Amino acid sequence: MPKLGMEPIRRTALVEATIHEIGARGTLDVTVSQIAKRAGMSSALAHHYFGSKEQIFAAAMRHIMTLYGAEVRGAMIMAKTPRERIEAIIRASFSPRQFRDDSVAAWLNFYVQAQKSDGALRLLNVYQRRLRSNLLHDFKQLAGSDARTLTRGLAAMIDGLYIRQALRRDPIEPSVAIDVLMHYLDTSLNKACPE
Repeated sequence: MPKLGMEPIRRTALVEATIHEIGARGTLDVTVSQIAKRAGMSSALAHHYFGSKEQIFAAAMRHIMTLYGAEVRGAMIMAKTPRERIEAIIRASFSPRQFRDDSVAAWLNFYVQAQKSDGALRLLNVYQRRLRSNLLHDFKQLAGSDARTLTRGLAAMIDGLYIRQALRRDPIEPSVAIDVLMHYLDTSLNKACPE
């Protein structure tokens, strides 16, 4: 007889095990059996809760995106100006919690999965639309007609730093990534809005 109340705990354990397995291996070539073993349960139970490996991966990315969204919202609460809001997004994107090796590897593999999975592509589009919408809203107030270009540039740099980190060539600390993006922000705004 199944233990009542265990499903949410087991689902969370499987999601976290998925993120750790992808991070440890640096690839989506992990099996449900490996994920289940890391979570301390059988692969049959993992299939029972999620149905397929793709659904487990999707749940893991929803989890990462939920944590990221909470971090962004928390950082933006303190921001009072458009510039501070953009800085809050940058800082949340590269917080130590978000820029961990396993999360970074999961993001890179999520991009790969989105090329062949409609569900992953929809989820990725949600993330991209929210990021660009938040950046564009504040860049419009700061840079007017250059707002779209600056939004594309900053969003691409955020994703690019994650890709470089996932490839594990020339890895950087979160604080260095933040400094790189703050420099881009300063340079771009100075060029778009010369005094």
